[in-house]
Amino acid sequence: MSKQSSSRNDGSGRRPRSRAAAVLSAVVALVVFAFLVMEQFDVVDLGGDPAENASGGAPGEVSTEQARDQLEELRVEDEDDPPGYDRALFPHWDNGVEDNCTTRQVVLERDGEDVEADQNCQPVSGSWASPYDDEVLTDVQDVDIDHMVALKEAWRSGAHAWTTEERQSFANDLDTTQLWAVSASSNRAKGDADPADWMPPSEAVHCDYAASWIEVKHTWDLAADPDEEQALREILEGC
Repeated sequence: MSKQSSSRNDGSGRRPRSRAAAVLSAVVALVVFAFLVMEQFDVVDLGGDPAENASGGAPGEVSTEQARDQLEELRVEDEDDPPGYDRALFPHWDNGVEDNCTTRQVVLERDGEDVEADQNCQPVSGSWASPYDDEVLTDVQDVDIDHMVALKEAWRSGAHAWTTEERQSFANDLDTTQLWAVSASSNRAKGDADPADWMPPSEAVHCDYAASWIEVKHTWDLAADPDEEQALREILEGC
């Protein structure tokens, strides 16, 4: 008798729980659907766009405090410039970095505004504010992707001893602040100079520029020459 009574109680108790579970599942599904719709219309960001999430090396992400700490850890040595440098030793603009885009195209998307690209990931419209000289560019042909620490400067600072694979990783580095979208004219003016010999015309970017330079050299264990180290120290004193 007691078993039958227990069975009846279990049977009568399951139906309310099933209805509650069904209602809860419907509510959860509705909430998830609502969030997906809102993300589609840019009301919320659920972090589902790999192109946005992968660009952790955007300019301006290094704090002055971090830069000061890293500067103290840089190796300070005279430059070593052995013969044999060639840009081809630093293979750059890898293909298939994100959604079959090249490294250059990823940076153009990351640093631009209202960027639209064709099926080959090449930007066809948008605007780019060049932090070096405050120019606003609307023709992608006028935009260069600057290696914060130029390839030749890296060679002189220790990269001559790296493998080609290491130099390729350096030249396509999206994890640090190594790559900046800037005006072609400012990039050509910079060349392979270090901060002792060239700084951007726009003084507003000097602190970020110095912090970025230090971060890249610190991350890649590249040396700084004495004049370069002194110039960086003086810049940070004003930040």
